[in-house]
Amino acid sequence: MIRGWKDKLEKYVNLNEEICVDMQICGNAEYDFCCFGVDREGKLSDDRYMVFYNQRQSPEGELSLEDIGNGVRFKLKLSKLPEKINRLIFTLSIDGTQTVGEMQSLTTKVYQAGKESIDLGLTGKDFSNERAVIVIEIYRKDTWRIGFVAGGFDGGLSALLKHFGGEEIKDENTDDTPKETKKPEATNTGSESVTVKKVSLEKKLEKAPHLVSLVKPLVFELKKKNLETTVARVGLVLDISGSMSQRFKNGTVQEIVNKTLPLAVQFDDDGELDFWYYGTTARRMKSVNLDNYMEAVPADWKRLMMELGGRNNEPTVLKMVVDAYKNTKIPAYVLFITDGGVNNKKEIQNIITEASHLPIFWQFVGVGGQNYGILEKLNTMTGRYVDNAGFFALDDFKKVSNEELYARLLEEFPKWLEEIRKKGMI
Repeated sequence: MIRGWKDKLEKYVNLNEEICVDMQICGNAEYDFCCFGVDREGKLSDDRYMVFYNQRQSPEGELSLEDIGNGVRFKLKLSKLPEKINRLIFTLSIDGTQTVGEMQSLTTKVYQAGKESIDLGLTGKDFSNERAVIVIEIYRKDTWRIGFVAGGFDGGLSALLKHFGGEEIKDENTDDTPKETKKPEATNTGSESVTVKKVSLEKKLEKAPHLVSLVKPLVFELKKKNLETTVARVGLVLDISGSMSQRFKNGTVQEIVNKTLPLAVQFDDDGELDFWYYGTTARRMKSVNLDNYMEAVPADWKRLMMELGGRNNEPTVLKMVVDAYKNTKIPAYVLFITDGGVNNKKEIQNIITEASHLPIFWQFVGVGGQNYGILEKLNTMTGRYVDNAGFFALDDFKKVSNEELYARLLEEFPKWLEEIRKKGMI
């Protein structure tokens, strides 16, 4: 289809069934995709229907967003949209100084299972200095219709937001970077403001200077695995049994906290790392953030080790983590660190199997120990709803390169995300 084309949508899809809109781009900038659900006046009178990287679905799930290779997939349930949402406008914008004219290609596909798709293609030659584009719109006019707009704006997401009647609240504590959208004063739906500020990981870690060196290898891996816009809870579980004493003494445990925290800063909206220690018993600790991460390993860690008991009892802490995340609406990534001595095979297997129905991914890592038991057989463990866990062992956590570490930590997570999305678990 070409720019300016319009038609009745029902000629291509069943309006009463879920419709997919895939938008995939080839280019070197940082691209954001958004669906604005606007009223008859073309205004964003209810910002809960602005679906983008920081708000991935509308109130009742009528509109939702998920990441796919080089882009995103919007899922639409048109029959469930309230009457006040008259038009869905799908946009592309650039976070930065580059322009749409510099991209190689943008492909938009509208389709439904078993139906012929509508394919829309654009290249950088279709634009010049624009930093935002309205690509297509799906709108009500006696029935639902679709139009290929391909109209651009010199501004980025902020220009689009202004076009649809919104405005931005500035972050008075830093600079003029847009912090969040604010509904037009003429309308008031009572909904919360939508956060649109996207601060780079490097900027976030400025308050922890000796973590900044972790940015480059982590961001490289996030881009490689299309995880840049992923939102997830992040938890860290640390073995504090007696055999871990040397790793507390030589700084390995603090290093583990340091290298895990950037994952939480990147994935989690609150930028905090949920945190547990476990031995014979387990304890949930204060969440770790950029202000307190150097206190995650207490000065009197020996006392804590004695209080929690000297041997491994994984089922106790596994159950605590499941209880913490069982009602989560977003995925949870749990990094579980142990030096081995893992027993309770059957109980661990049962917990992981039952948890496979929940949006919790377990990444187990062995640190220079032995006897990892059932953890070494996770990749072949049967009976689970989805493959929800991975394991690898390191001889020395402190000596492995950051590039290799993040590559291994994120190896199986994206595959799991794709699977739970297919199964409608999130």
